[in-house]
Amino acid sequence: MSQANPPPVADAEAQLASATTPTTDATPELHPDSAAEAAAREPAEVIAELTQKYASAQADYLRALAELDNYRKRAQREMEQARTFAIERFAAELLPVLDGFELGLKSATTDPQGFHTGQLATFRLLEKAFEKAGIRVIDPTGAMFDPNEHEAMVAVASPLAAGTVVETIQKGYVLATRLIRPARVVVAKADTAAL
Repeated sequence: MSQANPPPVADAEAQLASATTPTTDATPELHPDSAAEAAAREPAEVIAELTQKYASAQADYLRALAELDNYRKRAQREMEQARTFAIERFAAELLPVLDGFELGLKSATTDPQGFHTGQLATFRLLEKAFEKAGIRVIDPTGAMFDPNEHEAMVAVASPLAAGTVVETIQKGYVLATRLIRPARVVVAKADTAAL
């Protein structure tokens, strides 16, 4: 069984009547002149005013939604540009390294000693570029094995304490605080003959 909803005009009249009814709680009372004005207004006027307020609020909401969408798109575009320019700076640091390799390859057949010297200089350029980009080398030979930065490739018997890195097979790299590649290492194992 369904109950019929009161017509909107009757509902508006009920709201007006409740607004002019004195209450005992802390709600402020309407000024007598405004109460008389509200009672004198036609329900159609009240509905028209509320409809206008609703349309205005909806327009404000849609405008805010559009502004939020534009902000999101602008922020995404700026992030992509920042990423591109960060890579551009690193690429600019690597260009001298590439130039050094090209010169070294040209001189390799004519001057082997000069080639070796050039390769060392190029290697130093690459280290400097990594340093400027915030890339740190992990070479843990002689240190204790750290599973957060090292990858054990093999464990061997060694006079060093168990868990010590005996040899670094391949260096690892960290960018700021993020591990790019773990160092691949040979680790000393506990002497099982002593047990």
